[in-house]
Amino acid sequence: MRKEFYTGHLFDVYRYFGAHKEGENFIFRVFAPSAKGVCVFGEFSNWTEIPMYQEGQSGVYVSEPIPAKTGQLYKYCIYTANGGRVEHCDPYGFQMELRPGDCSILTDLYSYKFNDEKWMKNRTVGFDSPVNIYEIHAGSWRKKGEGKTDWYTYIELAKLLIPYVKKNHYTHIEMMPLSEHPFDGSWGYQNTGFFAPTARYGTPDELKKFVDECHQAGIGVIMDFVPVHFAVDYYGLKEFDGTCLYEYPNAAVGESEWGSCNFMHSRGEVRCFLQSAANYWLSEFHFDGIRMDAVSRLIYWQGDEARGVNGTTLDFLKVMNQGLKSLHPTAMLIAEDSTNFPGVTKPVDQGGLGFDYKWDLGFMHDTLEYFQSAPEYRSRDYHKLTFSMMYYYNEHFLLEYCHDEVVHGKATILQKMNGEYEDKFPQARAMYLYMMAHPGKKLNFMGNEFGQLREWDESREQDWDILKYPLHDAFHRYMIELNRIGQENDAFWHDYDPENFKWLDCHQEERCIYAIKRKGKNKNFIAIFNFSDEEQEDYELDTEEEGKLSVILDTDWDEYGGNTKKKKTLPAKAKKGTHVTLDLPPFSGILLMS
Repeated sequence: MRKEFYTGHLFDVYRYFGAHKEGENFIFRVFAPSAKGVCVFGEFSNWTEIPMYQEGQSGVYVSEPIPAKTGQLYKYCIYTANGGRVEHCDPYGFQMELRPGDCSILTDLYSYKFNDEKWMKNRTVGFDSPVNIYEIHAGSWRKKGEGKTDWYTYIELAKLLIPYVKKNHYTHIEMMPLSEHPFDGSWGYQNTGFFAPTARYGTPDELKKFVDECHQAGIGVIMDFVPVHFAVDYYGLKEFDGTCLYEYPNAAVGESEWGSCNFMHSRGEVRCFLQSAANYWLSEFHFDGIRMDAVSRLIYWQGDEARGVNGTTLDFLKVMNQGLKSLHPTAMLIAEDSTNFPGVTKPVDQGGLGFDYKWDLGFMHDTLEYFQSAPEYRSRDYHKLTFSMMYYYNEHFLLEYCHDEVVHGKATILQKMNGEYEDKFPQARAMYLYMMAHPGKKLNFMGNEFGQLREWDESREQDWDILKYPLHDAFHRYMIELNRIGQENDAFWHDYDPENFKWLDCHQEERCIYAIKRKGKNKNFIAIFNFSDEEQEDYELDTEEEGKLSVILDTDWDEYGGNTKKKKTLPAKAKKGTHVTLDLPPFSGILLMS
């Protein structure tokens, strides 16, 4: 093994480690430097152990060519220095059994042939194009079977999900982690197979076909990636060779708040493992980006700013991101980071961490807290909705209402809106228009788009039957139209150009009125909001637009569950010069186009 493996500078070690087909044989390679001996065994040997030999003193154990077939199960047997014997799945295994099975499966990594050349050639990171992401958990978006308890396969999911995403005008799908994990309730964030697509939904080739078909339909696919920690199951990475090979030996930093093991990023071999896993999903599956989970835990020791910056993990992040951007310049690198650490989305050679986007968790918290508060307190909280623009241009932010906001007693997005059932819909419609009008790429979790009222549960499908209720059906149609407007008009794309956004009015504290302007190449848009529970009459605004203004969307239109008859022209005498005078219904927003 090359010395770069030990210093942490390789991104393709999965092409060497693991089980690789060579003719009619497979060759196995595994890293276990503290082992006294290593064997491989499986269906091809009738579960008889086959000794492997160490390459010099490298810690790398290799098998002789072994006659075997794709689809056969196998494991490694590690004999430890203290006389113990442990069985492990392959850290670099490309396929695994579904739990409770824990064997790796022999796979031909290169058997699938993609048909997405046009997509891959024209793909961009999306800074100057629409990016509206639909986040899903593959196992609970929809379920099949008589009791609606069975998972759809990757192939079946493609047939259902692609038309839905197209109809709803999303540009990308973000999949919660698809790497193999033993516990459904971890949602994929505690892995045992970092290179193995979960068998819950099918084979590696079937996942490749899913991505391929998305691309041919013009949809990008992003996958959650977990570079911070791993599952503690005995057959996984924990104490792999009888020692803490992948994790910290000290429990104070070696155990995460989730009861999992923290990766020790100071080890070059661990860095290569994670860098190669990220590269693997981008290279071999053609994913269009990876959203890295819990980046704050890589910036500060265990995510605690008081403990200080973890220089080792920062160095790991920079090397990994710089290497990934060199290999995949048009793939998105997205950070889920709740800290104020500077330069997260700056290129590494400019002193940053090298991500393309950072989730704006501040925007999410401030906005949802505002709409949870009673209307009488919104004058006091008025600038919770303006604060985000005080820091917005510090990073390339992505606005999100993700899965974390609809679980663990937090209530769903619609439920969070203040008031009774009927009051929640107009507020949610207005809030989502505010989100669209605000600069930043967008992400929405499944179920939010039709007003899910039950917190997300990975064991159940979304409550699709709720669409038979008129308010939910109307809300869904509203979200489709809002997404269409955002997708088709460039004024909503150039999110990081300060000339693209302007507050026309953000000092109506008592009336809870806001006005935003977004500038496009040929069309400008003006969004005006009344977030109070009272009608605001004769509100006058200087739009700075001399020409005709059209009403593109009104959150209070009756077809979306409101009380205003649809009309695309402004009321008589509403416009004089650049000024408009409007009566704004309670909990409403109106979008004008010039």
